[in-house]
Amino acid sequence: MPEPLRSPLADYHASQGARLGEYHGCVVPARFSDAVAEHHAVRRAAGLFDISFRRRFAVTGGDRVRFLQGMVSNDVENLSPGRGTYALLLNVQGQILADLHIFCESDRFLVETDADLRVKVMQTLERYIIMDEVELKTLDDNALAFQGPRARRLLEKTLHIALPEMSEYDHFRTNYAGFPVSVVRASSTGEEGYEVWTRADGLMGVWGGACGQAPTYEMLPCGTETLETLRIEAGIPRYGVDLGEDTLPLEAGLTNALSFTKGCYVGQEIVERARSRGHVNWRLVGLVVEGKSPPTTGEKLTTEGKDVGEITSACVSPTLAKTIALAFVRREASEPGTQLALASGGTADVTALPFYSRT
Repeated sequence: MPEPLRSPLADYHASQGARLGEYHGCVVPARFSDAVAEHHAVRRAAGLFDISFRRRFAVTGGDRVRFLQGMVSNDVENLSPGRGTYALLLNVQGQILADLHIFCESDRFLVETDADLRVKVMQTLERYIIMDEVELKTLDDNALAFQGPRARRLLEKTLHIALPEMSEYDHFRTNYAGFPVSVVRASSTGEEGYEVWTRADGLMGVWGGACGQAPTYEMLPCGTETLETLRIEAGIPRYGVDLGEDTLPLEAGLTNALSFTKGCYVGQEIVERARSRGHVNWRLVGLVVEGKSPPTTGEKLTTEGKDVGEITSACVSPTLAKTIALAFVRREASEPGTQLALASGGTADVTALPFYSRT
């Protein structure tokens, strides 16, 4: 296994009392204080995350639009500079190799994925570059995420700018304290959210600037333990836990990552076949679980003694004060209100996703 990457701020975070941990192939804060308090700060006000586990590479060259359009599941051909989209990289069987955020600039695309997926994604794309004028280049910038109902004002005060109106995945470049930064609108928690990308030597300035505004905006620095409970509440699946190379996009409900009008791309035939059939055999669902202890990943679910699914993620929800989980279950057991039995004992009721939504 390769050595994990390390946030440029890891040593600083540790000196401030943060507990560090590896997340998606990068050492970042797991928590700063109390994970429940961090969670409530994001839901009520704002949270600041070191998301150095998110990594990017550039796609350049005269054939970049045509090439990427034929490789990913969503429409990138019609993106204008400053716009972006969520997409999947599939294999020929239509299964998910990685999930991606793709951003259009005037002379290139930026592709963002998890640190432990970047090499895999780049190698997969490179295998399809034959006579194409396309080049892939790793980028070394890092990122912070501002999440919560007060994230916008916190970010504006931190960077000393007025943010324009932005839709999800819109982005623009600016400067902060002499460093070039990119600002992206992106939610990873179910709240209004923004990312700031900058070089390693500019990251501390943005982090310190945001922390200087913390008392005014009731912001807390947050770790990946908090990110997990937030994204489970918001019904956001995570690659490597809820998604993998055995998952079809429609099983996971990822219609926001699919274009059904763009034409051919790798895995498109399987996606279209599943759509035209009108159903898939498995579905990602929410569960409200009896009891105070979250079930373990991989725990089997049954009904009338028959295996019908398994847990993928679970937590005690600070917002709902309930134990909740994401799970893949058979289609016939996936309707809200269906009661399932856990292998460890107890029951769980299927519910619609997301568990929590700001709107």
